[in-house]
Amino acid sequence: MLKIEAIIKPFRLNEVQEAITGLGIQGMTVSEVKGFGRQKGHVELYRGAEYQVNFVPKVMVMLVVPDDLAEKVVDAVQKSACTGKIGDGKIFVTRIEEAIRIRTKETGVEAL
Repeated sequence: MLKIEAIIKPFRLNEVQEAITGLGIQGMTVSEVKGFGRQKGHVELYRGAEYQVNFVPKVMVMLVVPDDLAEKVVDAVQKSACTGKIGDGKIFVTRIEEAIRIRTKETGVEAL
């Protein structure tokens, strides 16, 4: 099993969700996050005053998938989240040792 974490622009979330569910993935976790990378924040104007926004709002999508689906999921996320502009985000893939469904005590891939 692999955990895929994607940090994306918030307005691309619906496209990413549709791409993931189109592959038969049944669930994902979404968190609103803030951060910066090469984009380094931006300047905004509020009531005539400029101020620096150092942390850019993003969305983090997290899902755990069987090994055989991981490449397809990463490709789907990458294509659906891409705008071609700076700040599109990142995808991280890590190995998961175990998954357990609390209600039924199923383990491994069956718990997903």
